Amino acid sequence: RHPTVKWAQTSDKIYITVELPDAKDVKLKLEPDGKFFFSAMKDGNPYEVDIELLDKISVEESKYNIGVRQIVYVIQKAEKKWWSRLLKEEGKPPVFLKVDWDKWVDEDEENEKSFDFGDMDFSKLGMGGDDDFDMDDTMDEEEEPKKSEEAGKDESVEAVAMDKAKEEPVETVAEDAKA
Repeated sequence: RHPTVKWAQTSDKIYITVELPDAKDVKLKLEPDGKFFFSAMKDGNPYEVDIELLDKISVEESKYNIGVRQIVYVIQKAEKKWWSRLLKEEGKPPVFLKVDWDKWVDEDEENEKSFDFGDMDFSKLGMGGDDDFDMDDTMDEEEEPKKSEEAGKDESVEAVAMDKAKEEPVETVAEDAKA
């Protein structure tokens, strides 16, 4: 059996995420020539991924984190360059291998958007919300300055309109006096 494996890249890293919640007895092996091996047990069933990456990698600079829901491996490429695909083998990739669009960065956008998970401890990421956060309070606070700004604009528009209204009768009176 194969778990779902997602991948993404930057010019210097490959991100591999093995989605296997509650995996037990996780084993990972990464070799400099690009061999990646994963095995684990879940509900008494063995899961395994054995793939050969397109190019050489740096095992020493690569990091992984075994979480409750997934195993994330940030693999350092040996050479800083974009790979045309993940696997050395050409052709259609295996069905369990998918692009991780959440982490994907296009080559021309790399400097704008970077995912450096190298120093992050994934196990401490809380997915729950803050009970004290109230969206209505935030919206009210954000809207209040807009209201006062709009009020200021309305007052200034009215003031100009009133001045024009005052000037207009004066001009009319002046024109009547000339006639």
